[in-house]
Amino acid sequence: MNESSILKRILLACSKGRSRLFRNNVGQYQDKAGNWVRYGVCNPGGSDLIGWTQVTITPEHVGKTLAVFTALEVKTPRGILTFGQRRFLSMVHEAGGIADVVRSPEDAQIVISEGVDR
Repeated sequence: MNESSILKRILLACSKGRSRLFRNNVGQYQDKAGNWVRYGVCNPGGSDLIGWTQVTITPEHVGKTLAVFTALEVKTPRGILTFGQRRFLSMVHEAGGIADVVRSPEDAQIVISEGVDR
């Protein structure tokens, strides 16, 4: 199964939970003037899927639902993270967000569930 197929399955699986994820295309192209134009959030290194996960905080925020930034880097079973991808995931995680590499919808659901419970 290729990365695109895995990504679509993850989006479908996570759309039924408390996360809202969006495809983040990251890349670059050369315009007519010869300039390189980068696109995507946090290029280079931005995760394939970014968004938020709803979390209810207690006790001082009882009843309030907050959004926790969520970044999932989708890889095939043998796919390897680039340095930029590893760095981006690390920054999100260190800032209190949910971030990891995932290789299946089940991986994504585990990462989100563990991120909410920490």
